[in-house]
Amino acid sequence: EQGKGSTDEKPNLSTEEDIILSTGGKLYPALPADEYESGAVEELVEDVCTVVNVNAVLGETRPSSFGPVTYQDFKDIRSRCLAEGRLFEDPEFPAVDRSLFYKETLDKPITWLRPGEISDNPQLFVEGYSRFDVQQRELGDCWLLAAFANLTLHRKLFFQVVPDDQSFDEEYAGVFHFRFWQYGRWVDVVIDDRLPTYCGKLVFLASSENNEFWSALLEKAYAKLHGSYEALVGGSPCEALEDFTGGVPEIYDVAELPPNFYTILLQAYERNSLMGCTTPDPHDLSGNENPETPEGLIRGHAYSITRVKYVDIEIPGLSEKIPLLRLRNPWGNEAEWNGPWSDKSPEWHLIPESKKEELGLTFDDDGEFWMSFKDFTQHFDRVEICNLSPDSLDPEECPEGCTKKWEMSVFEGEWVRGTLLFIYYRKINCITNR
Repeated sequence: EQGKGSTDEKPNLSTEEDIILSTGGKLYPALPADEYESGAVEELVEDVCTVVNVNAVLGETRPSSFGPVTYQDFKDIRSRCLAEGRLFEDPEFPAVDRSLFYKETLDKPITWLRPGEISDNPQLFVEGYSRFDVQQRELGDCWLLAAFANLTLHRKLFFQVVPDDQSFDEEYAGVFHFRFWQYGRWVDVVIDDRLPTYCGKLVFLASSENNEFWSALLEKAYAKLHGSYEALVGGSPCEALEDFTGGVPEIYDVAELPPNFYTILLQAYERNSLMGCTTPDPHDLSGNENPETPEGLIRGHAYSITRVKYVDIEIPGLSEKIPLLRLRNPWGNEAEWNGPWSDKSPEWHLIPESKKEELGLTFDDDGEFWMSFKDFTQHFDRVEICNLSPDSLDPEECPEGCTKKWEMSVFEGEWVRGTLLFIYYRKINCITNR
């Protein structure tokens, strides 16, 4: 949690070590001493009443065009816009190129349009919300979309991030707001609803329903929090899950899993923990090679884990429990696992129809699929679990008969200018999930 500076004395920085500043459960690389003199590091420790917009994530320093997110009162802005008969235009995150990129550009002209200019009947939600409302397009933020999909699994969490006091129907004024957990507190981020489009269609995240916009607006609010859309390229699902829940993340290297790891996953699912995973990043993959593996998985990609379940096989001469996982590709298309237990694979003939209904089994080209735990450990390299506090969910959201909850202790502190604790960490595994 960011504290007020009490001195102008500068910490003694080393130019020979990888110096890491640990804040709010995340690791941010500090800048070298020569850059500190220019004031670049001041942004990491300056006084702000809401949240410091730090865009240096896991080894890559990302400049912010707009600095810390300024507090804006959603209800006051909406009331003033309605009284003046105008739609809100956010001066803090304007509809200009620097809100899109700090370095890269798109090879097509971008037009910022409001949902009413994209669809005849825009809605925040169409027949509710689900993990299938999240479809990746031209931004490499699959890690974020995997977290979005997990967020939809729990109503209380979802409406903590996506407040239900806004819509395109009543009191619409072109302004929306979303909440994120930052440095020990919930931060309200206000945006206007102008979205980047090309030829009248959304360029970045979109819903499977053409007139549904909660996911695109949530992505825009998260981009504002980080300074630009490009700042969302490449990341870790657990980073976003922490921002959406205030939960405590765990990260596992699949090459070093404990023997009881499936039990760990099963217990995490029973506790309603949110989970994600990633496939290995092929650093030697050239631009001419197919990013898709022969098994249908995407290299260097993030997936949501949406269910963990033992499935009983009972046929003459065979009775067995098979540990399965249900995963979802945030692309939301036909790019799915095609091995054992995939859609329409012969293994499903071993399961009675009643069990298939219990699993909610569907065979659509929607990015969701099942696979065995054995195959999972052979094709994924990283698993992330975001553990929720005991009061994160409503009782009715917990699985029937589940009494397992975490016990929680909270310790509060602050970073004080001149007394920053720098942690020396020589080896950073850069996350590149796009």
